[in-house]
Amino acid sequence: MTQSSGLLERLPDRKGLDRIWSVLPEARLVGGSVRDLLAGVPVHDLDLANPEPPEEVQRRLEGAGIRVIPTGLSHGTVTAVLDSVPYEITTLRRDEETDGRHAVVVWTQDWTEDAARRDFTINAMSLDRHDRLHDYFGGQEDLKSRQVRFVGDASRRIAEDALRALRFFRFDARYGSGRPDTAACEAVSEQLGLIGTLSAERVASELFRILLGPRLAETIAAMEAVGLLQVILPDPDPAALNRLLNCGAPENPLLRLFVLCQESSRELPGRLKLSNADAARIDVWASGRPILSPHMSDDDLRRLRAEQELDQSLERSWLHQACLVGKPDSIWDGFRSRLQALPQPCFPLSGKDALAHGVSPGPGMGQWLKKGRDWWMAQGCLPDRAQCLAYLVAHP
Repeated sequence: MTQSSGLLERLPDRKGLDRIWSVLPEARLVGGSVRDLLAGVPVHDLDLANPEPPEEVQRRLEGAGIRVIPTGLSHGTVTAVLDSVPYEITTLRRDEETDGRHAVVVWTQDWTEDAARRDFTINAMSLDRHDRLHDYFGGQEDLKSRQVRFVGDASRRIAEDALRALRFFRFDARYGSGRPDTAACEAVSEQLGLIGTLSAERVASELFRILLGPRLAETIAAMEAVGLLQVILPDPDPAALNRLLNCGAPENPLLRLFVLCQESSRELPGRLKLSNADAARIDVWASGRPILSPHMSDDDLRRLRAEQELDQSLERSWLHQACLVGKPDSIWDGFRSRLQALPQPCFPLSGKDALAHGVSPGPGMGQWLKKGRDWWMAQGCLPDRAQCLAYLVAHP
């Protein structure tokens, strides 16, 4: 179906787009930009498709004085840069071969063929320079009815790229409503064996997007129902995640992932190839140290601030609240407010102080400073430099 849409009027600035269209008049906006214009949500990337081969696209753009970056010539993509804004332009394609991870593509001039290789109907629409919407698979109606469906046969779409199994649930959370599409869920269940062919990095990237998305409890439940959650994560516990969500904890995807797999959380870094920083964070949460209580004294809170970074202690407080309460709680809110209000304690002595008091560099200096710090901690991190020195002089 092709119709005049009025969508281009929703773009705040069309100068760059109009300049591209002056060079490539057959190009169209495609994918997410068209979907989000229709949905009335902010459009972040203006991606285009064009029937000409990528080398010809590059030649025309450069001939018009437009900077071009050959970002993916083998996949038919170049990036035009106008006023520091990138526009990805991809030649129309059809798949010749697919293996669940990669596709061998050939160029085509058939817009329907190109749309048919896309994942969901809401992502298969295009918009030309005359503001005409081209919708070959009912994407506009699906968007209105808040239904996410695969283009054509759902099982075949997943077989072409197994990551689409996860992408389906991410898009359904944002653009769907109610129970996910039955055909899509059945196809995901049928193709679970392909998930193992995906790289851990691709799975983790898509999973973190899901964990930051809306309707998370519903989405995780749907993924569990089709068996997908159990394939990508070790011993997932959606009920534990729901307790964290019920508390109103900040939108932290790593914290949500940890709670979802808390009993097997130490497996996550290897399973998902997480960064060293994320692995270290998980290790801190899994250690359970130092022990937290919402009734800690101010001295205890200062000791906690001295032992652990503030953000880590706050994150751990949400873990405790989720486990012990599982809902909003004014006592834990008060704990976090008190913790944040305290100035950061800093042990006032250093190696220079040790040298000034005749302590030689080496293990002895470390022991001297540790003795002073242990006393300072025991006093609630309140003694100043003079008091710490006085203690060490009196207790050689």
